[in-house]
Amino acid sequence: MSRRQKILEKVMARVRVDEETGCWIWTGPTSGSEGRGAGYPRMSLGSQTVAVHLVMWTNEHGYIPGKKEIDHYCRNRLCVRPEPDHLQLVTRKRNAIRREQARKEMRCEEI
Repeated sequence: MSRRQKILEKVMARVRVDEETGCWIWTGPTSGSEGRGAGYPRMSLGSQTVAVHLVMWTNEHGYIPGKKEIDHYCRNRLCVRPEPDHLQLVTRKRNAIRREQARKEMRCEEI
């Protein structure tokens, strides 16, 4: 079995598929509940703790260039599905714009 396949199996053992959204929901540990980076899936890989959505992206698509980030296009931090309607490679600026748009949409829905 290849390393990529082992990683995929390890991740998928902790994933629940949301039939309604198509999101692959991480059911394992996260980065906690406080602060800007909170709530992102985490796992042990080798001797490091890593962000699962980044592992899934690189496992499927390869290296993430230095000026790019992975955006949860589906707006669900627990989603680790490396498909374009869930995770996308974007600039930091594009990620920030999308995040702000999502916040505005959430505020409008609450009214």
